[in-house]
Amino acid sequence: MDRRELGAFLRSRRERITPADVGLPVGPRRRTPGLRREEAAQLAFISTEYYTRLEQARGPRPSREVLAGLARALRLSDAERDHLHHLAGTPPGPLPGPSREVRQSIFDLLHRLPQAAAIVTSATYEVLAWNDLAAALMEDFSALSRRDRNLVRRAFLGPRPEGRRLYGVSDVDAFARTSAQKLRATAARYPEDSEVAELVGELLDGSDEFARLWASHDVCAEATLCKTFQHPLVGSVTVNCDVLDISDRDQQVVIYTATPGSPSEEALRLLSVIGTQRMDVTT
Repeated sequence: MDRRELGAFLRSRRERITPADVGLPVGPRRRTPGLRREEAAQLAFISTEYYTRLEQARGPRPSREVLAGLARALRLSDAERDHLHHLAGTPPGPLPGPSREVRQSIFDLLHRLPQAAAIVTSATYEVLAWNDLAAALMEDFSALSRRDRNLVRRAFLGPRPEGRRLYGVSDVDAFARTSAQKLRATAARYPEDSEVAELVGELLDGSDEFARLWASHDVCAEATLCKTFQHPLVGSVTVNCDVLDISDRDQQVVIYTATPGSPSEEALRLLSVIGTQRMDVTT
């Protein structure tokens, strides 16, 4: 345990967080940057005395539970969390769960792709972010609960109208197979995450197809380079599918683009105008 470095690291992380970042009032007469020690201690569910001793390099080696509380309270990234554990002389354990926080630069990227439909998915296939064209092509994700924005849940347990399972994509069977394989790998990376375990349990109970794929123990997913959506307003839309890994967040940016000059490009242009409005409803 490197007490001096641990104390300096905790102080530097505490001072970069504003009270507003964690929902605390700023209040008058705040003379130090960032959070006060007592505020950091409160957020980490430890005593102010204990936290102060850690910052002053006088504290005992913190337990894994204390380190988890400090990482949560100080909003540490995965790399910072690992560093905290190493300073405390306790090797980092499994990550607590898949990250759902999308960087602002990724949000900005999505909206700088006006001719492409793009989404960000988590390690459990939850749609975390999307641009307007993706909402028009697939679904208005803003109108869905977090639970219903999960693509693997929709693929195996969602509505199955004729030709419209999972937005009518042409590779739905391949997606089902790939998602089951990737979810198995995700469950191995986050063995202590209750949400991952609950999702797998729900899929095993509700889908014989998923149970069969899960039982294969395959973890090698195949790449999808092209797929066709069946849209209720503009018909078939064939797009190229490119996936960009965000390795530090265990997320993916999925970008759908149509071949220039193709009917599908015209369909995407029309969807960019239509948006998510229901043109089949008369008033």
